[in-house]
Order: sequence, then structure tokens, then C-alpha cells
Amino acid sequence: MALSEHASRLRILIEKAIEDHLITRAEFDSIMNMALEDGIIDSQEQALLDQLHEMIENKSVKVIP
Repeated sequence: MALSEHASRLRILIEKAIEDHLITRAEFDSIMNMALEDGIIDSQEQALLDQLHEMIENKSVKVIP
């Protein structure tokens, strides 16, 4: 299944934010704002957010101030 346009934009933003295995609070907030901009988090967007949270939890991506 192809990603929706919104989910594709979200994926690009997430990939850009984590390319150095660090994510700032501002980047995280931007990701969440994009996910919520249309008022709906669809299943594709939720899967992307779940992957991001998993990477943060297993410390493959570190959240920095």
C-alpha cells in the first residue's frame, strides 16, 4: 500500500529529523504538529509515529533539548 501524501510528507520530516540519530524537541514538536494538522492521524501516520517512538525508546534516536 502506497503512503498517502500527508503520510509521505510526515515520513520525509521524520527521516530528516533522525538522520543523525538525534532529534531536538523542536523537531519532535514539528513532527507532531504535522501529524495533527489535518485533525486526523490515519493508520499510516500512526505507524510512522510508532516507529519514531520505538527508536526513541530503544535509544537508537536520542532526544536532545
